Amino acid sequence: MKNKELKIGNFQLENPFLLAPLAGITDAPMRRICKRLGAALTYSEMVSGKGLMYGDKNTEKLLTILDDEKPTAFQIFGSEPEVIKWTTKALAGRDNVLIDINMGCPVPKIVKNGEGSALMQNPDLVYDIVKAAVAGAKEGAEELGTEPKPITIKTRIGFTAASINVVEVAKAAEAGGAAAVAVHGRTREQYYSGKADWTKIADVKKALSIPVIGNGDVVTGEDAIRMMDETGCDLVMIGRGALGNPWIFRDAIAAWNGDPKPSAPSDIERITAMLSHFEELLEYKGEYAAVREMRKQVGWYLKGMRGSAEVRRRVNAINDAEEFKALISSILGGKTNEKI
Repeated sequence: MKNKELKIGNFQLENPFLLAPLAGITDAPMRRICKRLGAALTYSEMVSGKGLMYGDKNTEKLLTILDDEKPTAFQIFGSEPEVIKWTTKALAGRDNVLIDINMGCPVPKIVKNGEGSALMQNPDLVYDIVKAAVAGAKEGAEELGTEPKPITIKTRIGFTAASINVVEVAKAAEAGGAAAVAVHGRTREQYYSGKADWTKIADVKKALSIPVIGNGDVVTGEDAIRMMDETGCDLVMIGRGALGNPWIFRDAIAAWNGDPKPSAPSDIERITAMLSHFEELLEYKGEYAAVREMRKQVGWYLKGMRGSAEVRRRVNAINDAEEFKALISSILGGKTNEKI
């Protein structure tokens, strides 16, 4: 397994473990933390092709890549081939290493627009979108005198349990020129409930000649290795398993190398990491946004820790950065380690 060539198009990876794109979560600070702990590639939050085309300021913010988080991929979304082509061409000169097209988001407002997982219902459109994206990336690269960035897609196994067609969708993407396909082993109607069906990831791997990235229900380093063993997938994309636990990448790499499993992070390490994450959010987004966005992170970092429910309750009423830091530091009497 370890002897596999770890490449997506012309991009070489250091290991097979990737941080999944998560809307509202995988911002630059989150990506930087996961990179430090071993993620071979991280992904931006979803970027609207139309938003970029029309100069939306919030969209532009999503494209910020910090030097010490690289390599980073952009994930874009849209349903119009001409818009996607414009987008990939426009992103040719950015610091991202590849561009992924979201074809799996289950959120109603995205699906109603015919985007995200709605695209699974139209494999012909999947082909057209990928082909357009590849053409845009090529045109942009030619103008810059660089190599085109690989185009990939991330999808689900089907829109409903009665319409599982991921192999057809994946083949359409490959035919359109995709360099890899990521498969989340759930249908759109499942959202994030139930169990991911890894057998469908295996089916895609058997059907394609390009790399397949497995995703879904990877919550430990051992899960990542088991997914590779059971499905034959080339790479593993870790999403919710990394929330409050960026050490999952360190654990997965150890298992991949055949090394002993690292000790689980202590409560002090978890709280220190959380404070470090908050400091980076403050620097990147300012107090107002950082305090509010960190509220959800607190629940993930403190999961299973004694007294965490009360801390979460108190955090939700805090709007001040210093008050937030004081509360978190007080959990262990102010004892913290160096930042991760």
